[in-house]
Amino acid sequence: MTQTSPGHDTAPAVGPRTWTPWRTVFAFGLVSLCADMVYEGMRAMAGPFLGSLGASALTVGLITGAGEGIALVLRLVTGVWADRSHNHWRLTVLGYAMTAVCVPLLAVAPFLGGAGLAVATTLILLERTGKAVRSPAKSALLARMATSTGRGKGFAVHKALDQVGAFSGPLLLAGVAAATGLIWPGFALLAIPGAISLLLLAQLRRRAPIVTEPEPEPETETELKTATGADPAGRSPSALAAIGRAVTGSDLPRTFHLFSLAAALMTAGLMTFGVISFRMVEDGLLLAAAVPLVYALAMAVEAVAALGTGHLFDRRGSRVLLVVPVLVALVPLCVFASQLWLVLAGVVVWGVAYGIQDSTVKAYVADLVPAPRRATAYGVFAAVQGLGALVGGGLAGALVTGHVPVLAGVIGGLQVAAFALLLHVTRRRGAVPGGEAAE
Repeated sequence: MTQTSPGHDTAPAVGPRTWTPWRTVFAFGLVSLCADMVYEGMRAMAGPFLGSLGASALTVGLITGAGEGIALVLRLVTGVWADRSHNHWRLTVLGYAMTAVCVPLLAVAPFLGGAGLAVATTLILLERTGKAVRSPAKSALLARMATSTGRGKGFAVHKALDQVGAFSGPLLLAGVAAATGLIWPGFALLAIPGAISLLLLAQLRRRAPIVTEPEPEPETETELKTATGADPAGRSPSALAAIGRAVTGSDLPRTFHLFSLAAALMTAGLMTFGVISFRMVEDGLLLAAAVPLVYALAMAVEAVAALGTGHLFDRRGSRVLLVVPVLVALVPLCVFASQLWLVLAGVVVWGVAYGIQDSTVKAYVADLVPAPRRATAYGVFAAVQGLGALVGGGLAGALVTGHVPVLAGVIGGLQVAAFALLLHVTRRRGAVPGGEAAE
């Protein structure tokens, strides 16, 4: 196959030193594993660490909330940036470098006196900005790399390795804090996986094969114009208007937006683990010290679920995603029970749903949009999911105490709507592997 470089990134040499597609996907997973150790370790300890620097509970909430908002909303801009500049690799490297540098530097904050809190806040927000910079570009690269392996399996393997870092990083920091009685030495130690992630990424950039792939046939004349970058109405818009449509994703296919809405509804129903663990401890079902162990269980289940459904996605097609709203609707019925075994079963269901939501669901996004617009699509998709998470967090926070039946009913209603949207999208696009249009 003739290999070409469609972007502005310098193309890696093609020859005997080029890695196979599967080795490339696995290497990308190892990059994410190491990076997840760094930033998930930081997120696990950010609250206590900021508190040790003098932050109030309100300040901690504002800082961490702003960080998550930056990580999601900025992807609307960075996704368009990646597609328009074609610098997917450079943005990916920049984003990972911001994480690898900012988190270990948090170890310096306790020694800066009154400036420590301001410095720590700045570093945390910069790290979350790095997440926004790299995520759309990285997902677009992964979708390209996984063309030969099967996108479902490729995203699943990446997610499984990602989750190893997601639970090993917090456990590492917890162990260091228990041994030293301090938080900052753990941040300093995270410089090691951060450096490894950048070294692996450098090797990946040099050895990754350049993949060209056939694009799915556009469903309508509007989508044909979208794929070529033309104005769907046939006008010659101003540059500002074109950028506005790109940032909002209004020029992306209708099926993509329907799917994004379904994902947002599922995300709104999928409560955070913080809400679940809060109730477990409050109800006396579990000691606070045991919560990290239950979280590690959920992360392991996520990895296994991603692998299983990714394989099914490539073999059976997009209809496998219909199981997600069913699982989400079951979670509140289990995790708020009075028996520990049922609560733990609910945590397992939560992990399965979360694993599919964060891997196979993303794989399907790549089938719904033209390749030149994927980074933009992933940015829009993340922002819509972020809004769903915001609404879901508000619902859970308002109803979890004293109104669990109402919360379960609301979540169930959201999942009925999500199921209907998913059914419509998968019928429209076809249930065959790869999501090619069946019309």
